[in-house]
Amino acid sequence: MAKTKNISTKGVMDAIQPILGQRGPIIQEYGTVRNIPTGISAEVRTEMVAALNQVLADTITLASMYKKHHWQVSGHTFYQLHLLFDKHYEEQNTLVDTIAERIQLLGGVTNGMPAAVARITKIENPPDGVEEAPVQISRLLEAHEIILKECHEIASQATEKGDDGTNDIIVSDVMRTNELQVWFITSHLVPEPLVRADAV
Repeated sequence: MAKTKNISTKGVMDAIQPILGQRGPIIQEYGTVRNIPTGISAEVRTEMVAALNQVLADTITLASMYKKHHWQVSGHTFYQLHLLFDKHYEEQNTLVDTIAERIQLLGGVTNGMPAAVARITKIENPPDGVEEAPVQISRLLEAHEIILKECHEIASQATEKGDDGTNDIIVSDVMRTNELQVWFITSHLVPEPLVRADAV
């Protein structure tokens, strides 16, 4: 008959307890790249990671702005804009993940914490209070334009330096999504009534 190992209740409890409050040294500094065999030099990857982290910070800011306006929008276009802003928020959130994963794939370090994003972003922070829908849309369009200008610059740099993957993500995902969203929300600023009063 096999012998049963006698384990105390305390020993079992100690074995299943999580080790909380852990801290340790930083294993990769922000702004550096790891040696990943992607066929792209460390110098180019470092440059691309820096540019992508800027787009990441601005995309996180734009996504947050869309959610803020989704909650606060009012007026006769409330229902349509409420839904549209939330749809655009979800699409921007998808871009956040796409950009961040590209940074990591290049061996870089993503920085998406709120304090870092606030420090890095080029997008003007909106006031805490509620603004009218046309002002909300204008702010969103200004943010989109900042990101789109960055996209054109990064796409050119990536092509020139042989980083086809970054070019593909920037053009196919980030640029196309932002251009489409710009088209949709710009249409809400046209000062034309639904039916012209002087129509014959």
